[in-house]
Amino acid sequence: MNWSGVMPAMTTQFKPDFSLDYAAIAHHAQWLIKNGCVGIICLGSLGEAATLSFHEKVEILRTVVAAINGKAPVVAAISALSTAEAVELAKAAHAADCSGLMILPPYVYKGDWREMKAHVAVILRATPLEGMLYNNPVAYGTDFLPEQIAELASEYANLAAVKESSTDVRRVTAIRALVGDRLAIFVGVDDAIVEGIEAGAVGWVAGLVNAFPRESVDLFKLASAGKKKETFELYRWFLPLLRMDTAPKFIQLIKQVQQEAGAGSARVRAPRLEVVGEELEATRAAYAYAQAHRPAVAVASTPFKA
Repeated sequence: MNWSGVMPAMTTQFKPDFSLDYAAIAHHAQWLIKNGCVGIICLGSLGEAATLSFHEKVEILRTVVAAINGKAPVVAAISALSTAEAVELAKAAHAADCSGLMILPPYVYKGDWREMKAHVAVILRATPLEGMLYNNPVAYGTDFLPEQIAELASEYANLAAVKESSTDVRRVTAIRALVGDRLAIFVGVDDAIVEGIEAGAVGWVAGLVNAFPRESVDLFKLASAGKKKETFELYRWFLPLLRMDTAPKFIQLIKQVQQEAGAGSARVRAPRLEVVGEELEATRAAYAYAQAHRPAVAVASTPFKA
């Protein structure tokens, strides 16, 4: 695994009856790579993993691995109610030829450090794949502190990266101060990516990339190259959309933007429902404004159906 660059937290596409649309999933993954993304992360929060059966998760991994066909790595997000199921999913991801794992804390139960360390450790030991620890205390109520991340890094050689989604960019510098370059640090919230790169992040697990892949990749590259004028011109334009990634209905909002961009369907599985009324109009307005006021630096993604 090369843990750097823009890796989409890919959404999951559904048919009108809410069964999986494998053809759309495959095409979406190929389109993201075609527009410069360096890998695909499946089954994360944005992928609505909590609504997917174990079998569906495995079939999504197989579908994306086949669709990418070795052009880029596929990373499986590992999340479950129980540690035992998480371990089985990690093994299934390895068998499906995934290149890495993104390890989440368990759903529902908010354990202490001893319990969460044991959960992460057994997943890391389950396969030879490298892992990325996903820290999102806002969503999951479990906060992996920099000192705890450093402890895991010192004990488990195949822990290679951390996705930091605490929304506090100071965590990037705090982790780097403890582990140096031992771990690749990814920003996991869209509207902190430029600040995160300034602090030393080398990757972005992105959300709006599902609708704007080329623009996301260009933003990452400009910020990484220190081209501040171009970076902030693109960032200012993109921010109203990027901020949707941290809203409570981020899945519905991002999938609605995908639909507006002609890059997928807004369908979500219950208990989530598509946005309606003022929320829908605000989302459409933000998308329309961005398209109407696109600066020269914001090169458009290649058409989805090209």
